[in-house]
Amino acid sequence: MRVLVVDDHEELARTVAAGLRREGMAIDLAHDGPTALERADVNGYDVVVLDRDLPGLHGDQVCRTLAGSGNRARVLMLTASGTVADRVTGLGLGADDYLSKPFAFAELVARIRALARRAQPALPPVLVRGELRLDPARRRATRADSQLPLSPKEFAVLELLLGAQGAVVSTEELLERAWDEAADPFSQTVKVTVSRLRRKLGEPPLIETVDRAGYRIR
Repeated sequence: MRVLVVDDHEELARTVAAGLRREGMAIDLAHDGPTALERADVNGYDVVVLDRDLPGLHGDQVCRTLAGSGNRARVLMLTASGTVADRVTGLGLGADDYLSKPFAFAELVARIRALARRAQPALPPVLVRGELRLDPARRRATRADSQLPLSPKEFAVLELLLGAQGAVVSTEELLERAWDEAADPFSQTVKVTVSRLRRKLGEPPLIETVDRAGYRIR
């Protein structure tokens, strides 16, 4: 899952980003409105966590622009303005959800995951393929009831492959949705991560390489 966190309070933004990365999400940051729109135009985000009071371009205008452009990203407004009138205004601009500061981090994570599910065809809360089970909310993956010790990136790749329900997922899509903008598109990052994931999943092999196309779960 790829998320853009937009907040002009840089320390808060970095803290939120670090926590979300520990949850296995790929996080990019922006600290003003124009940068947020630029990054949302270039990258395929599942969710944009958007502060309302931004320099350069107000968060309201950023939200309105994203909603009007047909961008598939869901918008979660995260702001100190928490009155009913503020929430109604934010949702009227095209926001999909609204969370006021201060907030419980666990609730932020739950709301982001709920919005991400709405950004794509509906998937069950627990992904199952044969004896392989993955529970994103609890950060737990098992095969034949044995827990798998996956890194955040391995977990993210497995979640994308299982979510594809047998369809091929390209290397480019894995890189775009499981890594942030700092990832080198010419590196072997995806290949190395899939190789480690295969070893941890054990036998018989579950991840199939489709020549010149990508990967899929058998």
